Amino acid sequence: MATGHAPSPPPPPPTGPVTFHSDPTSTTQVQQWASVVSAQLRDLTTKYSGSLLLQKKLKDVESIIKIVELSGNDLVKDYSDGIERMLGSKMKSVKRLAESAEDADLYHDYNASMQFDYYNSMLINSADEDGNSVELGGDFPLEENEHFNNLLVNTLLSDIQIPTNVYNKDPNILNAIYNSEALNDVFISNFQKDPTLTWQFFGSSTGFFRIYPGIKWTPDSNGVAAFDCRNRNWYIQAATSPKDIIIMVDISGSMKGLKMTIAKHTINTILDTLGENDFVNVIAYTDYVRYVEPCFKGTLVQADLDNREHFKQLVDELHVKGEAKIKNAMKESFKILNEARASGRGSMCNQAIMLITDGAMEDFESVFEEFNWPERRVRVFTYLIGREMTFAQNTKWIACNNKGFYTHISTLADVQENVMEYLHVLSRPMVINHDHDIIWTEAYMDSVLFNTKAQSLLLMTSVAMPVFSKKKETLSHGILLGVVGTDIPLMEVMKLAPRYMLGAHGYAFLITNNGYILAHPDLRPLYKDGKKLKPKPNYNSVDLAEVEWEDTEEELRTSMVRGETGYIQQSIRASVDKGKRPLFLVNDYFFTNIDETPFSFGMVLTKGHGRLMFIGNVSVEEGLHDLTSPDLSIATEWTYCETDIDPSHRKYSQLQAAIRYLLGKEPDLECDEVLLQQTLFDAVVTAPMEAYWNALMLNDRVEPGVETAFLGTRAGLMRIMRYAGVETRVAKRFLTTADKDNLFTVDHFPLWYRLAVENTPGSFYYYSVNDKGVKYVIATTAVTVSSEGRTAMAGAVGLQMSLDLLEKMLWAIAKQPSDTDCSAIEGVCPLSCESADLNCFLVDNNGFILISKERNEVGRFFGEVDGSVMASLIKMGMFKKVSLFDYQAMCKNSHHHANSARPLLSPFYGIAALMKWFFSNALMFLLDFNLCGLWHSDYFVDAKAGYHTSHKQKKVDALQPCDTAYPGFMYDSSVKEANSLIKCGRCQKMFVVQQIPDSNLVMVVAQADCDCSRQYGPILLEPKEIKYNATVKCNRMKSQKVRRRPESCHAYHPKEDAKECGGASAIFLSLFVFWASLLVSLLLHHWT
Repeated sequence: MATGHAPSPPPPPPTGPVTFHSDPTSTTQVQQWASVVSAQLRDLTTKYSGSLLLQKKLKDVESIIKIVELSGNDLVKDYSDGIERMLGSKMKSVKRLAESAEDADLYHDYNASMQFDYYNSMLINSADEDGNSVELGGDFPLEENEHFNNLLVNTLLSDIQIPTNVYNKDPNILNAIYNSEALNDVFISNFQKDPTLTWQFFGSSTGFFRIYPGIKWTPDSNGVAAFDCRNRNWYIQAATSPKDIIIMVDISGSMKGLKMTIAKHTINTILDTLGENDFVNVIAYTDYVRYVEPCFKGTLVQADLDNREHFKQLVDELHVKGEAKIKNAMKESFKILNEARASGRGSMCNQAIMLITDGAMEDFESVFEEFNWPERRVRVFTYLIGREMTFAQNTKWIACNNKGFYTHISTLADVQENVMEYLHVLSRPMVINHDHDIIWTEAYMDSVLFNTKAQSLLLMTSVAMPVFSKKKETLSHGILLGVVGTDIPLMEVMKLAPRYMLGAHGYAFLITNNGYILAHPDLRPLYKDGKKLKPKPNYNSVDLAEVEWEDTEEELRTSMVRGETGYIQQSIRASVDKGKRPLFLVNDYFFTNIDETPFSFGMVLTKGHGRLMFIGNVSVEEGLHDLTSPDLSIATEWTYCETDIDPSHRKYSQLQAAIRYLLGKEPDLECDEVLLQQTLFDAVVTAPMEAYWNALMLNDRVEPGVETAFLGTRAGLMRIMRYAGVETRVAKRFLTTADKDNLFTVDHFPLWYRLAVENTPGSFYYYSVNDKGVKYVIATTAVTVSSEGRTAMAGAVGLQMSLDLLEKMLWAIAKQPSDTDCSAIEGVCPLSCESADLNCFLVDNNGFILISKERNEVGRFFGEVDGSVMASLIKMGMFKKVSLFDYQAMCKNSHHHANSARPLLSPFYGIAALMKWFFSNALMFLLDFNLCGLWHSDYFVDAKAGYHTSHKQKKVDALQPCDTAYPGFMYDSSVKEANSLIKCGRCQKMFVVQQIPDSNLVMVVAQADCDCSRQYGPILLEPKEIKYNATVKCNRMKSQKVRRRPESCHAYHPKEDAKECGGASAIFLSLFVFWASLLVSLLLHHWT
């Protein structure tokens, strides 16, 4: 290892094994080294960071500043009021859209032969072979727009997206699109009234989707537009009230083959229509009743993402056998629903049974008389699977006599449209009543619309409202025209709770009525799958209790879910630096509800310095001069001035906007006066730092390896001095725009700032960084300001250095002179950290290695490198273990799947298998193909849907959501030194540990030639999955946490026309396909 120094002369050869004695002599020697290291580190960091100068300048202004204690109650009210105003303006926009859509329909007479051209978002700006615009395409100008994620959009027009399986010239579609043209002007008007609006849209019950601003829609890799607005959460929630659903599926022998495939697809499609306000269970029946999840026997579970995906996995494993007996399963379903209603569980609103079967032969009248008639509180929807119509009348009778709807599903392509019918039936009472309930969705990432880089704050919520037909002649039918809505990026909502007011460890968060997180700085919705970032399967159903996990009694969660206003204090174990560094904090939680939404808002101020803020005052002229310094920047993600309201302001950065506002050039800008005033004050107070750093550059030979000096203030102001040029700098990414961890963001203060404020002001905190293999060291310290007996954090200042610099310093200090008298000492003498006989380390307060002889050990946990010494330090109390938990982890979940490929037992079987694959795929395509649709459609239906499970791999190493526990460690600074002897089999290992004064470091010197790895394994920080036994797992899955039900419910209306209950659709199947399928099935059955 290169150290920059020639090695010391070797000591005289010892007579026995080389030993390093932890006697008073060596302990004193290490103590001296630690003292010198401390002094040199302090001199280096204070000189090049300028910390003493900054602290002095703050001391000079103490007479003109005042320190205020923040009132959490006042802040939470101010911020929640701001959020209410913002969300209220979105609701007004949506109401205007709904009124316009209903009026357009009211005055429109249906035209069965309508011819109407519109902008189809898939076809715009497309040309045929001759260079002419394709039909429904045409010239549609698109421009890149920063407000819309820099996508190409048209802010003067909306356009239409239609799923591939919907015929784009169907008269119903054309009439509805023609009606919705009226929304164009309202979209534009809304955007002018509220320029912070993002996407506005109308999802029609006929299947098309009108979006503003207009965009070019990109199909998937197969050229298919699979997006159907009717199965989006905002559409389903707006169209129906909360619901309890029991899905009953027939798994008797007659359901084998394609029927079972269609049935499974139908179940999955129904599950996809459910949300977190709904409850569900799935029962499979033959001649006995079987719960697909035995754990959920006799109950309903919340239809959140976790449970829906769990049901899908179990449904995929269903196999057919036996004879169908519906009666017992129907009785069981009614009992579950009746018990839920009687005990106040479930949604306490709509209730329905979904019967999926290929025939119903039994007499059910007695079951309905016992459980459902005459009130008919439970609707029954029936789905007849397969081509046969023998039992159609029985199946239809069940639905029509229980206020449900009957559909016949003969192909996979039929599933989506037929399942959607139940939503229109459930919406009837609301439509007839004309109750325009506004709904808000849970957080989601819409990857269909936006292929942008995903972060926690690219999550959105949607506000939506149903649109009804107001025509008198259709009143009792309760016709739902569609749903209008708009998206709200949650980052924009959270900006209304400015970070500078909340302090280094403070934060704000939003949760839903179900306790799920909408926005929280500790929400991690993405995981790394290889090199790609992907949303976690449960990213939008992370409970508050899983992030605020110290809230063990769920006192905070319960109060917030109930919509209460209040305050709770909790001592918590927090962590920073990707969870590696534990912190003990006392958090004050303030919370309240957001009126007219199902959301609750909370914010945290940390006790102590988190509650105190200083306010300074300087003239605009003086502040502006210093605000324009080239070394100065402000937090780009914070809102100093609102640049998104007026489109002409969007070209300005936050610093440019602030300066123009202060100069009076943009008086219309809306700016945060308190934040601007504090920024000006900070600019003036920190201005001398620029001159100081520049003087060092000009007058001194800067120590090689001193790379960057920096400072930051609570107002998000930063100053940076690059002592080393980009060519020679090791830490090229440090404090660049890509280095989010070390910048002020919407989510957090920089890591170096958060570490500094938890350390003693004036004393530097040192830690190593491993940035994709590039290693360097950061030293940071807090600066304070005092007034009237109070002390507030004013900011943090620091220095970034190369490892070479610190290694050179340490190895120069940590060695005895070569002429040391070694006559009275046994073992290693003279002592030298450069000697192969000793291992020397600088270790930080969380046990991570700052300096080691081996570069690959820098940044690693010391216990991984030397478990024996770390175990001794833990036993001696020098380091204390802190248990930490992660309830958003992803773990490997290796499991075997059934595999369709059996061993080839003979050449004939191989040929048979090949023929079976060819014919089955060809026939499934023919059977799945909607021949009626082809007659009317320009597109082919994607026939592959539903068959992805037929050729599975033997083993899947998938990452699944899990809970993990892992240790963190904290140094007890009251233990200044330690030394001991570790017995390791045939040798004994001596070590000395000494605190480096005025820092967060300790120096470890240990004997190198005694290997203790057999007796002491490494101490790892690896998280371990928390395994739950079957009983605990079951209880966790079905446990119902406190939740607040939506206020409105529309389950019944006396004027509802329940006679509209579906009918059999015509079947057009060629005799050739039928007989071919029958013949091949018989042959293949015989072969296999």
